[in-house]
Amino acid sequence: MNKDLFVEEVTKLGIEVTPEKMAKLEQFYKLLIDWNEKINLTTIIREEDVYLKHFYDSLTLYRDVDLNKNIKICDVGSGAGFPGIVLKIFFPNLEMTLVDSLNKRIIYLNDVISKLALSNIETVHSRMEDFSKIHVEEYDVITARAVASLPILCEICVKSLKIKGNLVFMKANCDEEIINIDSKLSKLNLRMDAIDKFVLPIENSNRSIIKIEKKDKTDKIYPRSIDKIKKNPL
Repeated sequence: MNKDLFVEEVTKLGIEVTPEKMAKLEQFYKLLIDWNEKINLTTIIREEDVYLKHFYDSLTLYRDVDLNKNIKICDVGSGAGFPGIVLKIFFPNLEMTLVDSLNKRIIYLNDVISKLALSNIETVHSRMEDFSKIHVEEYDVITARAVASLPILCEICVKSLKIKGNLVFMKANCDEEIINIDSKLSKLNLRMDAIDKFVLPIENSNRSIIKIEKKDKTDKIYPRSIDKIKKNPL
């Protein structure tokens, strides 16, 4: 995906693209490649591939979350900064926390944040299961991209999510993970809100965004038919 096509496809998502955002994204790409020579961040390094499989893919979260609101988001296992850094570039209004268990990735993320002059964003060196014990019901949205299985993600993230907040997980294919997931969710006071399946432009690879709402302990949680909550692609 070249930059012109990136702009075209991101605009189709309904996201505003400005020269300033593109300049920061280009700088982010250079930092990613430089740091990738020091530590293992990603095997995807060709510019066209990064713009499609990392940058554009990160922004597809906008399909299911209104990122124009002033909300507090936690990116679990942020790694190379996807989707957290990309979301912050395009939506500076977000209050962002990047959690990662590897300190050398935290050092890299801090360097990116500093050099891109991003504000209202913090990094935390921690495992999410430990982080959530301290930061209880702090976040409106908790997301993770290609990190762990759905049941594990729900279990380690739920404590940090506000009531009526959403877990929004980004995966390639979720068919096997959502089988019999309702019983696990109900035990955690969670309910499936949406399963958004689509394909990436150009290569048509499968993507899924799973949106799960946290209910109050007094709410009765009724399982929803998976077929009824699937969304059609844009």
